[in-house]
Amino acid sequence: MPTNLIIFIAALIVAWLVFRALLSLLKTAISTAIAIFVIVVILTVFGFSPQDLMREVTNLPQILKQFITEVRKILGL
Repeated sequence: MPTNLIIFIAALIVAWLVFRALLSLLKTAISTAIAIFVIVVILTVFGFSPQDLMREVTNLPQILKQFITEVRKILGL
């Protein structure tokens, strides 16, 4: 009987840890979604559309590549 009790307590602890991890993940996802929503609303106020934002996000790797190339030229690397 004590073995079953130990396993039960261990299972409860594991379930609690998994629950806390999932709750933390959910809070992170919700806060990220809210931040993205706020950014899109602010950009809309200034006359930019969500499509403009997505276009810039899509072009971001190319822009970063050009930036790194220019920095390398400046530094002589």
